Amino acid sequence: MSDSELPEGLQERLARLQQLQNIVQSLSLQRQRIEFELNEAEQALKTLEGLASDAKVYKSVGAILVEKPRDEVVKELNESRELLQLRSKALEKQENKARERLNSLQQAIQKELIQKQDLGY
Repeated sequence: MSDSELPEGLQERLARLQQLQNIVQSLSLQRQRIEFELNEAEQALKTLEGLASDAKVYKSVGAILVEKPRDEVVKELNESRELLQLRSKALEKQENKARERLNSLQQAIQKELIQKQDLGY
């Protein structure tokens, strides 16, 4: 059965299926990027824990390094970590909902195709 033989409604659902697959993939990639940034922030915080509060700390700002007080960098990293955790959770929820819709649509399409096959279309 080719695309031209498929009923218009089924063609639309298949297009929606492809769209949902792309959304799930995009959300997954965004979440992976956020998780990577979160891991980097946590590693930096662990490194800073072992330093004295008066230790020289440098923060990357674009293409240069700027000296900043250790406590200020720790505060910024903690704030960044909290924001990244929130964004990761929000993306995870969106991804899960999109996956549920994708799975539901896949099942509906498969059921319809099986019915059409059984009817001899």
